[in-house]
Amino acid sequence: MTRLKVTLTRSSIGCDDRQRSTLKGLGLRKIGGSRLLENTPSVRGMVKSVMHLIEVEEVSNGG
Repeated sequence: MTRLKVTLTRSSIGCDDRQRSTLKGLGLRKIGGSRLLENTPSVRGMVKSVMHLIEVEEVSNGG
């Protein structure tokens, strides 16, 4: 199974509370911070809702 490397590239200042909650749910706090997440439908939906704030890369399971 593949994973997604999600990196916060823009600030959440000016975003509504739902988008801030989504970033918190993804585990993103600071600009430049990144997380490796499982590629599941729920995570892809969260990523889609804040796509303008993040960068996404697909990473193989090996690393």
